[in-house]
Amino acid sequence: MTEPVTPRRSGLRGFGHAGPSPWTDLDRPPLDTAALRHDLMVPGGLWTSVDVVTETGSTNSDLAARAREGAPQGAVLVAEQQNAGRGRLERQWTAPARSGLFLSVLLRPDGVPVERYGWLPILVGVAAASTLNRVAEVEVGLKWPNDLQVEIAGAERKIGGILTELSGGAVVAGLGLNVSLREAELPVPTAGSLALAGAAVTDRSILLRALLREFAGLYEEWTAAAGDPQASGLLPAYLDRCTTLGRQVRVHLPGDRELLGEAVAVDGDGRLVVRTPDGARRAVGAGDVVHVRPEAR
Repeated sequence: MTEPVTPRRSGLRGFGHAGPSPWTDLDRPPLDTAALRHDLMVPGGLWTSVDVVTETGSTNSDLAARAREGAPQGAVLVAEQQNAGRGRLERQWTAPARSGLFLSVLLRPDGVPVERYGWLPILVGVAAASTLNRVAEVEVGLKWPNDLQVEIAGAERKIGGILTELSGGAVVAGLGLNVSLREAELPVPTAGSLALAGAAVTDRSILLRALLREFAGLYEEWTAAAGDPQASGLLPAYLDRCTTLGRQVRVHLPGDRELLGEAVAVDGDGRLVVRTPDGARRAVGAGDVVHVRPEAR
């Protein structure tokens, strides 16, 4: 009796290996966790753990839970896809799998007064903008307080957002960045991506390594200055990249209030200073900012 022939397996999914392929879009390969750990978890460095998960609800929520359990500073959590990602004002952030960078980091800024923790989302924004300008060769601006913007076809488009929260005495800082999102995949017309902005580099591994290294360097300078935004150079760096200053803005404030005027400064507490039509200057610590286009003449 002839023995049944067992099909030869190549060891690669989709080529004789049982089970479906873990990814099918060749433009969106998965991140290599082992390689990231090798390159980022260096002796004396900030990053103490690097984890990549295929899917989760929110990297911020997951890392906040670990912070409450006493996880040390320097944990990095990256998701290939988030199904309950959160932005400011509890807005949802969703995108196709592996189309962007969706990550959170856990920070315990020793020696920095708690009242200066509010500078951390600005620090993340400066690190991201600086990295993308240098590595992806895309001019990235920062809309106060925490949006990353690029210009596509003459219009400002949002490509990323930052959300920070306190948990277990630590700060969890989250970043969502659209990398390869295509026009048909945009959640709203005002969204964009690095690819749509003509980025020279859209390899997420390269961008992630560069971003985390840039942030680590800036964070070290900021903590060494006890979080002082001027002494650390953070405030000048932010002002150089802030697209809100000098613009007419409409600020939606808590309680369904609204403030109209010109954004004239960012003060030492990270608040946006708006000069109203009557000449008064109002400092805004929280609000949703809309850049108002000047009327055509």
